[in-house]
Amino acid sequence: MAKDIKTAIHRSRDTILADAIGVAALVVMLFAGLSLPAMI
Repeated sequence: MAKDIKTAIHRSRDTILADAIGVAALVVMLFAGLSLPAMI
């Protein structure tokens, strides 16, 4: 199973950075959306 994970990471190395940026943006939007009602 570890070999499969390593192979998948090696094949998708080009898109990992873009995926990580997308996940970070989603987390920021989630926290902003959850904290907005408390600010108003």
